[in-house]
Amino acid sequence: MAAPVRRVVLGATGVWRLLERPWASSLCSRSLTLAALPSRTKSPWRLWGALCLQRPPLISKPLTPLQEEMAALLQQVETEKSLYSDHELRALGEAQQLAKKRADLHEEEDEPGILLVPDLEDMWEQAFLRFRPGARTTEADEKNDRTSLHRKLDRSLVLLVREKLGGQDVWMLPQAEWQPGETLRGTAERTLATVSGNSMEAKFLGNAPCGHYKFKFPQAVRTESNLGAKVFFFKALLLAGDFPRAGEEARHVWVSKEELGDYLSPRYLAQVRRFLLDL
Repeated sequence: MAAPVRRVVLGATGVWRLLERPWASSLCSRSLTLAALPSRTKSPWRLWGALCLQRPPLISKPLTPLQEEMAALLQQVETEKSLYSDHELRALGEAQQLAKKRADLHEEEDEPGILLVPDLEDMWEQAFLRFRPGARTTEADEKNDRTSLHRKLDRSLVLLVREKLGGQDVWMLPQAEWQPGETLRGTAERTLATVSGNSMEAKFLGNAPCGHYKFKFPQAVRTESNLGAKVFFFKALLLAGDFPRAGEEARHVWVSKEELGDYLSPRYLAQVRRFLLDL
């Protein structure tokens, strides 16, 4: 039994000795070859981080006729099946106490400092008459001022800016070129600070981009090493702040989903609408 094992071991040793020199020479040559490989050429595509800043609705949308009919039906069912509230129970209790006093012929005046249910209801009625609900349309809606944030209060709005691209003014989502050492989300956050002048606060929805878009630069600035850009979009919700009012021509607008076509090119709009379905 030991003899076959010995032959196998000696055979393996012999094979290793035969392969030892070729492997050593090939390893040396491979390391030299790898060291001599030229570095990868720089990509002609430049990376950009873009910001999709949304202002969420501030008020609810008006009900449709069907929704109004359904709401009235549900209110009727809830009223029919509801129990007395604490206020209604208190009113019934006070009414019973007053009826008992009258029955016992004790016509005494109400004790001072006690607030009865009729007094509370009178106060609430006066407060209700003084209440004036806010208007659903604002001055910006009447003037169609799309630079104002206070418009279309029942809709989501997205920020567009006008940038110089190849000597032309182009409307797009705010974007900036990626810099070494930062993440793409960091690029989008820097874009927000640059565009607003640190006057707006937003909440970014995740670290991964919600979409991307690739385009080529105009012929005037396009070269073999500077072919175009790959843009990665990050969603964010506006929490506070607004653009400072300036006398010069505004280079930003707050628009709804239906108004995007008034500013964006068809190809750019088709890419953007893919991740703006909830707008």
